[in-house]
Amino acid sequence: MKKKGLIILIAVIAVVVIIAGSLIGSYNDMVENREEVESSYSTIATYLQRRYDLIPNLVNTVKGYSDYEQSTLTAVTEARTALQNAGTTNEKVEASQRLDSALNVWVNAVTEAYPDLKANEQYKALTDELSGSENRIATARKDYNEEAQEYNSEIKKFPRSILASLFGFETYEYFEADGAANSAPIVDFD
Repeated sequence: MKKKGLIILIAVIAVVVIIAGSLIGSYNDMVENREEVESSYSTIATYLQRRYDLIPNLVNTVKGYSDYEQSTLTAVTEARTALQNAGTTNEKVEASQRLDSALNVWVNAVTEAYPDLKANEQYKALTDELSGSENRIATARKDYNEEAQEYNSEIKKFPRSILASLFGFETYEYFEADGAANSAPIVDFD
């Protein structure tokens, strides 16, 4: 009788250990994936900061060269400030999209209004830097979205969804193009 009780006790302990090990493994996987998403987001933040730092130089170059378009410059400046002041991931996503749109309109408006500006070496260098930043941001956003998708899927699948809700794992928002990205900006100097 004692032997049977001991076997049952060992079996119960083994099952508990297996379940606990599985839960700990799942928790650690979710933590690791969350860290990967946050690392990807950090990369985007670094590239956004680089772009943010380039904008004043570009603005000053255009100011010194021509009688620039004030309304589009104001939109760029406001969008840049909004991005710098954004606190949450969602706010940064929205502010970044707003800055993307404002920059596209402004750069296109300036280069169309002042074709000689395209030949200015400083302007060319800055627009090349800005273009490089935009490419890095696009790649980093893609990487972030892939990491976020993997993480979001993981914490939504059963039974991890239960563990995720118990420990406060929440989904991440994706970087997506805003609606304005589907149409070309209108440049009108009249």
